[in-house]
Amino acid sequence: MANEDDCRTALDRIAARLAEVDADRLAEHVVERTISCRIPDLGVAYRTRLHVGGLDPFEPAADPAAAQVRLTVDSDDLVALAHDELNPATAWAAGRLRVEASVFDLLRLRRLL
Repeated sequence: MANEDDCRTALDRIAARLAEVDADRLAEHVVERTISCRIPDLGVAYRTRLHVGGLDPFEPAADPAAAQVRLTVDSDDLVALAHDELNPATAWAAGRLRVEASVFDLLRLRRLL
């Protein structure tokens, strides 16, 4: 099982990858949203804000359910996603990644992945 530091590094890696997306493409598909990532096997959650400029730094979240887009993933799967060892669509289909969001937000996120 990955530890909390591994997960923080994985989240930072995902944010860095999003920062590499072309600014025009990002502006076309992104609307400002709060995002939480809950890691149940470690009992922790993080929160960030997605906007045209990318993602704000991830911070510990006291109430991950309050975010507009809510992700739930175990620590090992989060690390695998960050290292491109696990495809997000495959993880979602297998129940290893849970995404709670509006249909419109799901479609926007899909275009960025």
